[in-house]
Amino acid sequence: MSEAYETQVLEELQKQHMNMFAQAFSSDGKYLATGNNFGVVAVYNLGGALSASANEETWRPVYKFKVFDGAVYTMVSTETFLICAGWGDIKAYNWSDILKKEPKVVWLLRVPHLDNLGGNETNAMALNAKDQTLYSGGGDGIVYCWDLESGNIQHSFSGHTDYIQALSLFSTSEQLASAAEDGSVRIWDTRASGEAVALMEPYKSEECSKSSKERWLGCVQVSPSDDWLVCGGGPSLALWHLRSLSPTTVFDAPTCHSYTAHFYEDTIISAGSTPSVYHWNISGSLKNQVPASSLTVYNLALHQGKDGSNKVMCASGSCSSVDVYTNFGYRALTLDYS
Repeated sequence: MSEAYETQVLEELQKQHMNMFAQAFSSDGKYLATGNNFGVVAVYNLGGALSASANEETWRPVYKFKVFDGAVYTMVSTETFLICAGWGDIKAYNWSDILKKEPKVVWLLRVPHLDNLGGNETNAMALNAKDQTLYSGGGDGIVYCWDLESGNIQHSFSGHTDYIQALSLFSTSEQLASAAEDGSVRIWDTRASGEAVALMEPYKSEECSKSSKERWLGCVQVSPSDDWLVCGGGPSLALWHLRSLSPTTVFDAPTCHSYTAHFYEDTIISAGSTPSVYHWNISGSLKNQVPASSLTVYNLALHQGKDGSNKVMCASGSCSSVDVYTNFGYRALTLDYS
């Protein structure tokens, strides 16, 4: 067999077993990067895919490149860099190099390795652009705060006893929320290393654990006002009041274990172990349920222009396709990894 044919066969086999765990937009929203379980980042030209002259060719990646031998689990983007994490060190690539199809690691962060719990795996990141700090969490149950200028760990936050799956920064205070497979959400004061300042355990809540006795958490998101937090996974997706540390609303999707959730205006948008994207009213009623290509949706990425225009949401998960929703609620097209 020729090398080209072998490569084609391998790609087809990978497509059949592909999971897309991570997504990130370029700062202008024109490009979308996805990361999969084979350690490959694929870059799509959304401007071309959504143009009036779009066709099947414009729905395919403009470029692909290998980042890790294992999976890409999480990515964040800045005006300059695409930052990728998974199994190994955290790596940054310059967007301009990627778009020239000449990607190279411009800096990396050496993630501490521990033998227990697979400590070299990073599942979640959160970027504070104001002070150039990056927070990461993963297999060792520790949240790390990185100074991006020096590449050093400024602080670490210990308390979780299992894999960290999600992180969310507060908007108006120096705090961070983390969610883990130990069933807890912990709130940290990011100004110094130390113990969590607050603890929530949804699996102990009767309202949240009615449909499932599993304790793991797959997502957490703090509201822009810092008054509310949404989290879910094994327990039902629920809205928590941060002052009282109690659940106020449980979102009724009993067959869906949530992996991703976002606040958007007066709506919570979530997805997980069903082929749907859910739009919820804060009161708990379902506003909209939009079909998704993936049987399980692992990641929702939202982008809109500074003036509120050009709203786009992308959903990736347990297949090689990425759904693109304009105005966040209408599936306009599906990107193809081919």
